[in-house]
Amino acid sequence: MTLRGVGVAGCGRMGAPMLGALRSAGFDAQGLDIRPEIASDTITLDPVDFANGLRTLITVVRDIGQTEEVLFTDQALVDRAPELQVVVISSTVSPRYLRELRGRIPDRIALVDAPMSGAQVRAERRELAFMLGGEAAVLDRLQPLFTAMGTSFHRMGPFGAGMAAKVLNNLLAASHTAMTRLVLDWAEAFDLDEKTLLDLIAASSGQNWFASGFGDIEFARDGYDPDNTIGILAKDVDSALDVAPDGADTALPRAVRDAVLRLMPRR
Repeated sequence: MTLRGVGVAGCGRMGAPMLGALRSAGFDAQGLDIRPEIASDTITLDPVDFANGLRTLITVVRDIGQTEEVLFTDQALVDRAPELQVVVISSTVSPRYLRELRGRIPDRIALVDAPMSGAQVRAERRELAFMLGGEAAVLDRLQPLFTAMGTSFHRMGPFGAGMAAKVLNNLLAASHTAMTRLVLDWAEAFDLDEKTLLDLIAASSGQNWFASGFGDIEFARDGYDPDNTIGILAKDVDSALDVAPDGADTALPRAVRDAVLRLMPRR
């Protein structure tokens, strides 16, 4: 396996800065997207052109449906890229779906799950945290790519373990998001200044990633929309629920998801 022929499929909020980080680190990486408005010298709309010489594919698309399109249907890169050696799934999807991919992709193609945390701001700073699953030898060879995009790397186990860790992590992130927004809304009834309260939270027992990064997180004030990051967060809770242990009490995760679904834009 070689690190030539690197491609990033899905060049949106996360994929575009990840592609930029790879190119800045010296990798001759190319991007693929379906939106004409973001096409450029480094991002193509043509899957045939993208597949030419592709050896390492990193998918950063939104969900399972778009992953299916990239791998098997619309872009069909598994079939279109004869030199493909490894597929890195960085999209957050259900671990159950991820495990099923091994039986659908030829054994000659190594599979790695590398979901990331940090939101767009940390992708732009090249400070992502990666949760990695896959064979150690494959991860060793790919490490220069991850190093170009991030600063924190957690090898969780075999293929699928990184995604399981990610959806559990995002379950916590969703709870932080929903509760922090509720606290800020309630604080208005006491005429508490938002920034002063957030500074207090950052220095006390209520500290959490969402409150501490509220001024930098690009979706911090968004309401729920199926197509925005808040919508993705709700989807990620569903991914965690999809692999809940048999007999698990899912009432609290479902309440968190419902709270995220009810979020309204904040001034």
